Amino acid sequence: MTKPFSQACENNKGPILAHLAPFIGEAQSVLEVGSGTGQHAVHFAKVLPHVIWQTADLPCNHEGIISWCEEAALDNLRLPLALDLNQQWPVAKVPVIYTANTLHIVSKALVERFFTGVERHLDTDGKVIIYGPFNYQGVFTSQSNAQFDALLKSRDPDSGIRDIEWIMTLATAAGLKLVADHAMPANNRLLCFKRQ
Repeated sequence: MTKPFSQACENNKGPILAHLAPFIGEAQSVLEVGSGTGQHAVHFAKVLPHVIWQTADLPCNHEGIISWCEEAALDNLRLPLALDLNQQWPVAKVPVIYTANTLHIVSKALVERFFTGVERHLDTDGKVIIYGPFNYQGVFTSQSNAQFDALLKSRDPDSGIRDIEWIMTLATAAGLKLVADHAMPANNRLLCFKRQ
């Protein structure tokens, strides 16, 4: 098949890696929740050879992720697990959980279940990295984000850019502490949490 391709992934993989690499440090593995096309997984696994990068997504996205993984042929890159936020996660405990451009796509209920999964499956000293757009005090950070939110809601009324305050409430309840909130290109943020 022709590999799926996201220009946004191509644009943001470098800026994300610049913060992700020092934050995860010597962690030996990362679970990526919602691997999408697979582009982030290939890029990060290539640059971080000491990290086992485990892809995971809904089965409908696996073919594209597998095509990227097989072409890259990296020893530290794992083929995707079937991970549905509505179901039990197919992992035990993991040291790092990474997700990009997911929380504004899935429903509010699934955002809550993401944090339930984090609480259940993150190591006691684990780390969580979340990339995407967020609102602050209920306000969009840019006109383009407001337009993007309207587009998302036209497709699925239960999707949309989330308020950071709500995300922080869920994260705190899951035992996480925010240690960094990085401004990123295209009006996105990179949130870095540690287990409290």
